Amino acid sequence: MDLEKPCMSSIWGGLRRPSWGLILLVLTALAVSWLHVTTKTDLSTWEVTHTQIPHPPIQHQKTCSSFYLHGSVPKRKVVMSITDFGGVGDGKTSNTNAFHRAVEHLKGYGEKGGSQLNVPVGRWVTGSFNLTSNFTLYLEKGAVILGSKDPKEWPVIEPLPSYGRGRERLRGRHISLIHGNGLDDVVITGQEGRIDGQGRMWWKLWWNRTLEHTRGHLLELMNSHNILISNVTFLNSPFWTIHPVYCSNVVIKGVTILAPLNAPNTDGIDPDSSSYVCIEDCYIESGDDLVAVKSGWDQYGINLARPSSNIIIRRVSGTTPTCSGVGIGSEMSGGISNVLVEDLHVWDAAAGLRVKTDRGRGGYITNITIANMTMERVKIPIRFSSGSNDHPDEWWDPNALPVVRGIFIGNVTGVDIRQAPVLEGLEGAPFEGICMTNVQLDGIGPPATWHCESVVGDAIGVSPMPCSQLQRNGSSSWCRHS
Repeated sequence: MDLEKPCMSSIWGGLRRPSWGLILLVLTALAVSWLHVTTKTDLSTWEVTHTQIPHPPIQHQKTCSSFYLHGSVPKRKVVMSITDFGGVGDGKTSNTNAFHRAVEHLKGYGEKGGSQLNVPVGRWVTGSFNLTSNFTLYLEKGAVILGSKDPKEWPVIEPLPSYGRGRERLRGRHISLIHGNGLDDVVITGQEGRIDGQGRMWWKLWWNRTLEHTRGHLLELMNSHNILISNVTFLNSPFWTIHPVYCSNVVIKGVTILAPLNAPNTDGIDPDSSSYVCIEDCYIESGDDLVAVKSGWDQYGINLARPSSNIIIRRVSGTTPTCSGVGIGSEMSGGISNVLVEDLHVWDAAAGLRVKTDRGRGGYITNITIANMTMERVKIPIRFSSGSNDHPDEWWDPNALPVVRGIFIGNVTGVDIRQAPVLEGLEGAPFEGICMTNVQLDGIGPPATWHCESVVGDAIGVSPMPCSQLQRNGSSSWCRHS
């Protein structure tokens, strides 16, 4: 995410560099061609509508949903409705107090079989509210939770310790619409209900440069474990849409995320300093990265040292005209490792895959595998970038250089690609161990020249011809046999 330009279980074991043979054995399919889904985005009214956005069929497909330790939605002992707490779903009445009363009451059943809060058909306006442990938020068919348009109902909270300040502004940040901290066993699911942040108000504050504190997310869970988010549509987030931070065992499956394509910094899903995260079968349209893996910002992320690791991103599709299908970084100071991205389908995007870092970040990006990516009408299909000069304050350390090593990219198809890949590492800290195999990028006009700086690696079966920095060893390449 560029703020000024909005844009695993034992599978890895002890491997530092995965074998393509192993990957192809474990990951049973090559490329998965998905139906190009058409949605309507009305930018003049900032309302997002969609009709029958299909998720890929999941029968007999690989899944990482076991990262959520219950495997499926658990049956809770106590089930109540928001109407039991005075909720009114007329699209006007504030339900903030109703949600607060509901969660406070149901918290008492956390150790007594758990609880479920049903949201029935209707339009339920609310300010921010917290979840609790051993709890399911269930949106019935036709249910829409609407974020309040009163900024006071999105209180300001402390910045994340791995960021040291709000990501956009100094000091604190607005809390997310749906929030939780220190929880265990949380489920957000339903019958394709919707959670709409009504973000236009917040986007206008950003565009007008009148924003006082960093915008809130639509959903943020902190320091939490065993999370399942499924079968819900998230719309019009003020900022990043789904943000698990300092979490583990997170499954985000069968989710649709929609925002106007010029809505600033509306990332889809951003796992941040989190481990054992499964993101699969999701459709995303946004004004920023569809998925971005993060782990803290400069010296604050370095000091906290909470990495993101063991993350699977599978069967995600969507479009973003300003950013990338999957981004690694740029906030990566706590380290990012063991990330598997497969069966990614991106169209009409600025980039398919982007690895982002900077001087001062420190940290590391290692053991990243991209397999079976399909792109159409993407400007730059693969991009490594640095040097955005984006730092939290003047105390960042220019000598804190990131280590980027072991990026494996294979079975990539691009149609109507506008430019050749751009691979820019850092002077004094080159990106090493780059391996590309079976990459076919069509549509790039002559001279179709790659731009490469401070990168080292190899490429086998890549077209158009890669830069010389990726042609070190020829036919005897370690990359061929990895």
